[in-house]
Amino acid sequence: MKALIAYFTQTGNTQMIAEVIHEVFSTRGEVDITTVRRVDLDTLSEYDLLIVGAPCHDGDLAPPVKGFLDSLPESPRFKLAGFFTHATYTPDKNGREGELYNQWAGRCHPTFENICSSKNIEFLGCFNCQGKASPPIEAFIRQEIITDDDEWDRYLPDLRKHPDSTDIENAKKFAQDILDRL
Repeated sequence: MKALIAYFTQTGNTQMIAEVIHEVFSTRGEVDITTVRRVDLDTLSEYDLLIVGAPCHDGDLAPPVKGFLDSLPESPRFKLAGFFTHATYTPDKNGREGELYNQWAGRCHPTFENICSSKNIEFLGCFNCQGKASPPIEAFIRQEIITDDDEWDRYLPDLRKHPDSTDIENAKKFAQDILDRL
């Protein structure tokens, strides 16, 4: 099995998760890792699996990743799995936390699914976790999204610690699950 991990990162969160997935895949096959901007589309036919990683921007995958996914060939021989990092609550929360996730990260997973469906690519699933926000994004969240002082005081320490050891372990489990299904 030969895999390619292609990602886009600005703060290092997505790269960290890409490297964790690479570590797991390296134990069971040949795996390359690079940024989406460095992928030679003509070489994709050499791979059995493409794993694409992105930060979440404005509720969806970052534009460079969406552009990369749009450029993928139709009906390729490779299967695809995805992952993304975001600065909102994790999706298993209820109430306001779930609403904020849906608004600010909720389109990422469906984007992977829709691209795979439209291009006839077998989709193996998606992983996501919180990542530490850059200072401008943290300021935006404070000014526009979480304006309540008490909620902000609860949210900020959690935001700044991700990806944490639990996120890393969950990324490893995701990678192992994909390997087990291949």
